[in-house]
Amino acid sequence: MEGITKQQYELAERRIEELLPLVDDSTPTDSPLCVELTLMSDIVEEYEKLHYPIAKPTPAELIKLSLDEQKITQKELARRIGVSPTRVNDFVKGKSEPGLSLAGKICHILGIRPEAMLGY
Repeated sequence: MEGITKQQYELAERRIEELLPLVDDSTPTDSPLCVELTLMSDIVEEYEKLHYPIAKPTPAELIKLSLDEQKITQKELARRIGVSPTRVNDFVKGKSEPGLSLAGKICHILGIRPEAMLGY
């Protein structure tokens, strides 16, 4: 699907809005409406990947967000992984990244998927 134009993208978006009320979980996947919805969705997805890419979060962003979500302080994380609070602050600010062993501990404590921490 190379070379999708903005006009094609907008048409696909409008068609998706028309198709969504007509397709539900009970609609057979080989029905014409379901096939068309899949094709229109693929067009929108391709265009958005090219024109509106979503950057993967950095390890610093993941750690900071997870600390907030888990309501764990940097000081508490430092204690639990056995490093200084200054070192954790460096991870949160992106001044340095944890090594593999520390990254594993951080993932376990904060509930971060290791693949996300490694950028996959």
